[in-house]
Amino acid sequence: MTTINRLRVKIARDSNRTTFKEEGDKVKLGLINMNRLSPSASQVRRNSNLSDQQREKTEAMEGTEGTQQTHLVLANKLFLLTHSDVDDIEKVRLRDEVMSTVVADDMAPLYETLAASSVLELDQKVLDSMRAKIAEELKKLDEKIADAEENLGESEVREAHLAKSLFYIRIGDKEKALEQLKVTEGKTVAVGQRMDLVFYTLQMGFFYMDFDLISRSIDKAKNLFEEGGDWERKNRLKVYEGLYCMSTRNFKKAADLFLDSISTFTTYEIFPYDTFIFYTVLASIISLDRVSLKQKVVDAPEILTVIGKIPYLSEFLNSLYDCQYKSFFSAFAGITEHIKLDRYLHPHFRYYMREVRTVVYSQFLESYKSITIEAMAKAFGVTVDFIDLELSRFIAAGKLHCKIDKVAGVLETNRPDAKNALYQATIKQGDFLLNRIQKLSRVIDL
Repeated sequence: MTTINRLRVKIARDSNRTTFKEEGDKVKLGLINMNRLSPSASQVRRNSNLSDQQREKTEAMEGTEGTQQTHLVLANKLFLLTHSDVDDIEKVRLRDEVMSTVVADDMAPLYETLAASSVLELDQKVLDSMRAKIAEELKKLDEKIADAEENLGESEVREAHLAKSLFYIRIGDKEKALEQLKVTEGKTVAVGQRMDLVFYTLQMGFFYMDFDLISRSIDKAKNLFEEGGDWERKNRLKVYEGLYCMSTRNFKKAADLFLDSISTFTTYEIFPYDTFIFYTVLASIISLDRVSLKQKVVDAPEILTVIGKIPYLSEFLNSLYDCQYKSFFSAFAGITEHIKLDRYLHPHFRYYMREVRTVVYSQFLESYKSITIEAMAKAFGVTVDFIDLELSRFIAAGKLHCKIDKVAGVLETNRPDAKNALYQATIKQGDFLLNRIQKLSRVIDL
């Protein structure tokens, strides 16, 4: 070993001894807080209070990235179980899965409701077993709350109350869950944590399809954001509000909210990202004009990466924009089956069917002053009688601006002139205003 290398080794050893000595001196002098190297007594106590089983269930309630909330998965299965278009063999499988979930989460209140409506068969032994487990778990939770109030701090008391709230949500006891969430809110100071409680309430609202509860919770969340709040929770709220708007047939607002959240989506607890894209495309098609649809949906990279995984959706969107109407109707038939079996879209199935056909017929007629009914029927791949019946309904409802010449077999468009209509409305309002002024002047003269 050379002299230079010996010097390097010696210097390194001396520096290591100095470092260790300095760290030891700092520990002795209290310059390094050893508490950060090991959990505090309160943390150890809090962690020991929560059993492994309870901790796993709490984490399951809170959800993880990419995982849909268990109760919302159950709600979808219950919807399919009562749907007339689902095969009987499939319903047998769904019934077994629903029963397994109900028993695993001790959902005695929900089990009684489902048994009363003949969705599941009542097994009294199973029900009694679930009730006994619920009573035992509630006793433990109450003891933890009492212990936290006597011996621990405010944050531990809040967490104990939150655990009880999540337990009521897990077993499907809506009223008690809402009451306990209010108690937990009273123990909560941070805006972010209060927002999380609102999200739990919203999840319950979507499970029971309680739109009044959802609406009040969204308003409450918006008020909380006026006090402060992080962007991640604000973006999550947009998805919740968008789903509420779509469920209440406000597709225009739903499309705007979904498109705003498309690049920041983290709301995996209510539905997967594929389902989010499915809802976004469907809402946008009947809400956006052709130019906006191209910019925000057809060419959106976030949508392009996923749309191919969803059956019929890519063909449905692109054939509409590319004016391939025969392909559009073929894809439309496949999409309708998905809409029928969707828990949130099913009540609006007939409405959505009408709105989509209005969009596609309007787009087709936009290019023509007049066209034969036979040519239009050929473009859509349907019969002349079908098109004649379809258009007559939409024309009578004021959805399409055209008229049918049945004798000549021709469609003539009469698109309204927006500027002319505004001019006529101004003239009419002006005449009305002059008449009022004249009447008023006569009263004053008298």
